[in-house]
Amino acid sequence: MEQLHRIVVPTPFAVGDVNMYIVKGDRLTLIDAGVKTEEAWHVFVRELRELGYKPEDIEQVIITHHHPDHVGLLDYFPPSLPVIGHRKAAPWIAKDAAFFAWHQQYFEQFLIECGIGEEWIAKLGNFRRSLRFSCERSLTHEVKEGDMIEGWTVIETPGHAQSHIVLYREADGLMIGGDHLLAAISSNPLLEPPAIGEQERPKPLLQYNDSLKKLLNYDITTIVTGHGEDVADVASLVEKRLEKQKERAQYVWQLLSEKPMTAFDVCRALFPSVYEREFLLTMSETIGQLDYLEAIGAVKKEKDDQIYMYEVVRS
Repeated sequence: MEQLHRIVVPTPFAVGDVNMYIVKGDRLTLIDAGVKTEEAWHVFVRELRELGYKPEDIEQVIITHHHPDHVGLLDYFPPSLPVIGHRKAAPWIAKDAAFFAWHQQYFEQFLIECGIGEEWIAKLGNFRRSLRFSCERSLTHEVKEGDMIEGWTVIETPGHAQSHIVLYREADGLMIGGDHLLAAISSNPLLEPPAIGEQERPKPLLQYNDSLKKLLNYDITTIVTGHGEDVADVASLVEKRLEKQKERAQYVWQLLSEKPMTAFDVCRALFPSVYEREFLLTMSETIGQLDYLEAIGAVKKEKDDQIYMYEVVRS
């Protein structure tokens, strides 16, 4: 059985340290690539040396998703190194200019519909500041649901990111889970625009719930995660996460039962002390709960001029 080693490197983000994995199979594989800081690189090289390897020994990298704390150190490796991931990671890790222009254009309109004023729209550029810790690389190999990589099955798990995949080894039930299911904290399903040319935006919380339930179809002994400790009792943690989400949705429903609100109104009510500092996270959480309530028929939205108002559905 292939050997798997965890390397933990620091990040500048609130989530704290991030886990990278070395897998020794037919090829020496790195799973996820930390965050682009000198400190993370030095820690990685030191930990790698303790395992008996050097950076130039790595023969391929697989990324579980495109977020900066999982891809940043790709820029420290030679351009010839194969980088494997989901196709939806490609424009993010390449910092594709057309994609980012579309991203900006889409969210300017979307946030107006959420009831957000012009002063917030002007700050949109700041919301991508974390990308300085990302990379500028091409994806050399795309993988999708059911593909095999040296004994590991690729499973698509969109929600936290549209590009998110996990790797499952049926022989011993081990899963390399990225940020899909974390032991100590709930993973944030984050807003992303639709792909260029598509009209309907993804609904990440609905996707995330489905991707969590998908794990129950596999005989998983352990999930090694992107942050923190391993997860052993997968079924009970999935149930806990889904139950917690329903409780949050119920609270949002109660807010809306008092009066119709915009998405931004709901966000400020849910996160009064942090919404300005963590705008993307809090709006993602808010929109996710509204999407969920809309999907189960508990709320509806009506457009008033350019802005959507949400209200409960009275039986």
